[in-house]
Amino acid sequence: MATKVGGETGKHPVDTSKKHILEAVDKSLKHLQTDYIDLYYTHFDDEKTPVEETLEAYNEIIKAGKVRYIAASNISPERLEASFAASEKYNLPKYQALQPHYNLVEREGYESNYASLAEKYNLTVFPYWSLASGFLTGKYRSEDDLNKSVRGDSVKKYLDEKGLAVLKALDQVSEKYNTSQATVSLAWLIAQPHIGAPIASATSEKQLKTIFEAPKLTLDKEDLDALDQASK
Repeated sequence: MATKVGGETGKHPVDTSKKHILEAVDKSLKHLQTDYIDLYYTHFDDEKTPVEETLEAYNEIIKAGKVRYIAASNISPERLEASFAASEKYNLPKYQALQPHYNLVEREGYESNYASLAEKYNLTVFPYWSLASGFLTGKYRSEDDLNKSVRGDSVKKYLDEKGLAVLKALDQVSEKYNTSQATVSLAWLIAQPHIGAPIASATSEKQLKTIFEAPKLTLDKEDLDALDQASK
């Protein structure tokens, strides 16, 4: 079981202070009706609380048996590095996992700024928006398709030369394996270094099946190269 602390930008104040974490974890335990949380995320970083303070709070709730491991999402590379330095210096808990925005059409941010940190600190990576709000399912091919879903407007930015090239590559690979574009997209993510599992949502049994099929699909070098080339 995983949950988060830190609030959400634009919805609630972002707060990674010790006081807030100690209060938030108890609320989460009560809400989830559980005695402990397996993985507790710094979901957003307020970028002002000393990283030592945040980690000291995590140390306290881990020792109390409320949380087993900690993870990070939406934290800058600099603050992530500082957190590991503080963990080492003061013998505080270390982040074990990272949750970045990463998929076939959104590669630059993770690969340029976080992939080396995942390697350096042996982080397990759980990418969110793995299907780019549904674009990587192949459902959206033109602006006429945007009204197929309430999320249509959020994928409009992908309807460019690169996005269409990715869809073409996905079509070819999915046809080769007689599977869906979504399954191929998730299988590509799973094949990347340090990926634990992509985070993807489903609203139907059919969509759920495409997610379950991804770990069973092993893409060969030719497939990976084709998808890499199209997405770069």
